[in-house]
Amino acid sequence: MKIFSALRIPFLPAVFSAAFSLPPGSEILSRLEKNTRMLSDVTASVTMTQQKTGQGIKTTDMLFYRRDADNSFLIVMTAPESEKGNGYLRVDENFWMYRRNTRTFQHVNRDESIGGSDAQGDDFEDRKLTELYAIARDSSGSEKVAEDNLGKVPVYRMEVKAKINDVDYPRKTYWVRRDNFLLLKEQSLTLTGTLMQTAYYLKYTLIDKRYVPVEQIFIDEFEKGNKTKVNIGSISTGKISKDVFTKAYLENLSK
Repeated sequence: MKIFSALRIPFLPAVFSAAFSLPPGSEILSRLEKNTRMLSDVTASVTMTQQKTGQGIKTTDMLFYRRDADNSFLIVMTAPESEKGNGYLRVDENFWMYRRNTRTFQHVNRDESIGGSDAQGDDFEDRKLTELYAIARDSSGSEKVAEDNLGKVPVYRMEVKAKINDVDYPRKTYWVRRDNFLLLKEQSLTLTGTLMQTAYYLKYTLIDKRYVPVEQIFIDEFEKGNKTKVNIGSISTGKISKDVFTKAYLENLSK
């Protein structure tokens, strides 16, 4: 649900009354999913700026292709020279990392770091939130959903828990705008409640009636001082040939 020139989030008419009566958590999750789920293929350029303690700042440029109809995406690095030609390929349930120097593919998990950054493989795909997570409940059985403010922006703050094992983190907390149901902040936690990552969705743009985050920051809460900023531009929604999402195509791009 993450990826994609940098327009501020439009202020849409409120779906609920000015009093913002609290909707069910499942409805908030469904609206969030609907607003951001792409219906067309997407091609874009992506720039990741990584800051790591003791290592300074590293900027990586890449080309990104995604087709949600069959859960496919392809990433190929274009800069710096040390990373150029390396890439990642996702086709349905298979996810590979490709290294140009050895010309080999390695099967990896969704939580694989992209280019050594704090962004992971599943940050570049768009699986249905409602199939991955359910609203968490407290000891009395009430949903963990509340009205809150993120800065001056009214939001719904809600906690979710994984419905399946194949997710990056089993617990998350979302801060979702009340007026247009767009995600502004996300915290990812372990099963025991240890905070591992905080993500901020700073800017969105409207693509084919869906909102795409074009500026994001991922903060490593485990290794303090590490963070990655992701910027997306040159977005196209033209149909992508099925040949793009193949190992042969990635190998050819890397030459």
